[in-house]
Amino acid sequence: MANRRLTQRLIDTLTPGKSVRETRDTELRGFGVRILPSGRKSYFVHAQSGGRRTWTKVGDADTMPLADARDLARSSLAASRTGDQSRLSEIAAETPFEDVADAVFRRQSRQWKPGTLEVNRNYLKNQILPRFLGQPIGAITGADVQEWFASLRSTPAAADRAAPVLSVIMREAETLGFRPEGTNPCVKIRRYRRRGRERFLSREETRRLGTVLKLHEGHVLAAAVKLLALTGCRKSEIMTLQWQDYRDGHLFLPDSKTGPRTVWLSSAARAVLDDLPRRSVWVFPGRAGTGPAKGLNIYWLALRKEAGLRDVRLHDLRHSYASLALQAGETVPTIGRLLGHSKPETTLKYIHLADQAVRDAVDAVAPILGGEGRP
Repeated sequence: MANRRLTQRLIDTLTPGKSVRETRDTELRGFGVRILPSGRKSYFVHAQSGGRRTWTKVGDADTMPLADARDLARSSLAASRTGDQSRLSEIAAETPFEDVADAVFRRQSRQWKPGTLEVNRNYLKNQILPRFLGQPIGAITGADVQEWFASLRSTPAAADRAAPVLSVIMREAETLGFRPEGTNPCVKIRRYRRRGRERFLSREETRRLGTVLKLHEGHVLAAAVKLLALTGCRKSEIMTLQWQDYRDGHLFLPDSKTGPRTVWLSSAARAVLDDLPRRSVWVFPGRAGTGPAKGLNIYWLALRKEAGLRDVRLHDLRHSYASLALQAGETVPTIGRLLGHSKPETTLKYIHLADQAVRDAVDAVAPILGGEGRP
């Protein structure tokens, strides 16, 4: 962020960078111009009102003369200083949805993990912006949101994941002063919530997987799949694992989904790790050795086909681990610790036990997978 006296010539010469750039006006405090990586420029006002900091778009710098923008900025700042909430709210509510979304994502980037940020940006781009681009943030109603959500019924999974992203934007819009408090139009959304998608492996299915994994012994991705099944870890936790994270028979994960956590390893899981060569800082390195291996999802598709597990996802190995642990007599809180859950209700979602599975899946995970373990 730079502080300079804004002139039309200066604004015309501003160039975009890899991230949002802001230049604050030294003539009118609180007024400035920002340029997006796309090259789009807009005037803005930062103001303090009622103990809250607000950001308001004044206009597009490519079409609005600087003098007009500065006049509008003065009006907005004056409304903030005099407590003219009606005028201030009116100005804020006229801000385009996408500008508020951009401000919210910049704020959330300090809280969301990089992977979550990337996924949420995709939902914003593909599901949310096509409907709300250019619409004033204050004009979006509950009916608008319900209509949007209904339009995504053909892709219920994407709709269910995009809805919380939109809700965060609307909630933060209230915090930033773009909407009145208590007006989140997403609160009455009823998600589609697909039923019965999660599954776990039966004893026979797990044996088949273990047999196929033996045939692939020596393949780095086969070892990754086996470790996923033996630990119940998330794919991201295993694929980004570094050797420094493995010591004293444990995995020390510094940046898991729910924060730092320790994974206790069985002798079979330790055997998988001990058999791997240490030719990189990564436990499962890519071909160049400079980053983690890629292509696990594609590899899994071939592996599961070979094992006759056509409808099983990698994440279902995590479900299976939780179910087998429960059958072995572990309590829900203990299983929650094994899986790295921060809330017990999250653990309960993983406990899917069919009658036949309860009768069949009585052995421990390691023997089923053919892991003999080591003393």
